[in-house]
Amino acid sequence: MDMEDYIYNYTYTDDYNFTDEEAVFKHQSTCFSEVMCVSLVIVNLLIFFLGLFGNALVIWIAGFRMKKTVNTTWYLSLAISDFIFCACLPITIASMVMDKWIFGLFMCKMTSFIMFVNMFGSIFLLVIISADRCVSVMFPVWAQNHRSVKMASIVVGVAWVLAIALSVPSAIYRQVLTHFGQTVCFSSYPPHGHRIVALTRFFVGFVGPLVIILGCYSVIILKLRHNRMTKSSKPFKVMTALVLAFFICWLPYHVFILLELNHHTYIHDVVVTGLQVGTSVATANSFLNPVLYVFMGNDFRQTFKSSMLRKMENAMGEEGRTTSRYLSRSSSIDTRASTHI
Repeated sequence: MDMEDYIYNYTYTDDYNFTDEEAVFKHQSTCFSEVMCVSLVIVNLLIFFLGLFGNALVIWIAGFRMKKTVNTTWYLSLAISDFIFCACLPITIASMVMDKWIFGLFMCKMTSFIMFVNMFGSIFLLVIISADRCVSVMFPVWAQNHRSVKMASIVVGVAWVLAIALSVPSAIYRQVLTHFGQTVCFSSYPPHGHRIVALTRFFVGFVGPLVIILGCYSVIILKLRHNRMTKSSKPFKVMTALVLAFFICWLPYHVFILLELNHHTYIHDVVVTGLQVGTSVATANSFLNPVLYVFMGNDFRQTFKSSMLRKMENAMGEEGRTTSRYLSRSSSIDTRASTHI
C-alpha cells in the first residue's frame, strides 16, 4: 500500500512498531504530549473559527447585501468553497487529537475529496478572475457588452465540474485500515498511481495556473502603464493579494508532496513534519480570503458597515437619528459603487 500525503492522518502505517504484547483493542493517543501535534490542533482550530465566520460573512454580504455582478459571482463562489472546507475541519482536528480515524470510510473519502475540490476550485477561479481582468483591460468595449452574470455563472459551473473531476481520485483511492487497534485513513494507489496523481495536482493545480496568471498580470501591467485613465487600482491589488496568498499557502504542501514521492531519499521525519505543517499552511488559505476582502475591498467594507449601522439604528430607536444621516450618505454611495469587492 502506498500512503499518500498525510491529509487528515499524518502517519505512515510502517511508523508503528507493534509487538505481540501490545493491546490490540485499545489505542492511546499521544497528541497532547507532542508539541507539534498540540500546535497543529491550535492552528487548525483558529483556522476553523476564523474561516467559518469570515466566509459566512462574505457569503452574506456578496450573496444577499450587494448587487449581483460578475465580480460578486467570482468571490461568492470562492467563499462558498472555503466555507464548506472549513466546516469539515472539526473532523480533521478530532482525528489529530485522537490519533486515529473513527469517522468511517465515507468521511475518509469525503474529507480528502472536499480538500482537493477546494484547492482546484480556488485556483481555477483565480485564473478566471485574472483572465477576466485581462480581457477587461485589453478589450474594455467588448467586455462592457459581453460580460454578464449569466455568463459568469456558467464559467463558474465549468470550473467546479473540472475541480470535481480532478478530485475524484482522492475519493476513489482513499481507504480505512485497522491494525492492532489503530485505525488510519490513507490513500492506497495502484502502481505509479500516487506519482501520477501528485504530479497532476502540481502541474494542473499549481504550476499551470501560475503561468497563466503571470501572463495575464504582465499584460495588465503593460496596459495600465500606457493608460492613465484607469479608475482605480484597488481591484487589481485585491486580486494580487488573493493570488499571492494562494500560492504562498500551497507552495510548502506541493514541495513536500514531491519530496514524499521519493521519501526513501530524504529523512523520513523531515518529510512527515513538512507535510503536517504544509497541509496546515494550505488550510490557512481558506480564512485569508475574507480577511483580504475586508481590509482591501472598498465596496465590501462599505456594505458591511452600512448593514451593521442599519441594524444598530433599528435597535437604538430615537438614538439612531444621527446614524440615519450617515446611512443616507452610505446608501447613496452603495447605489453608485463599482462592482469590485
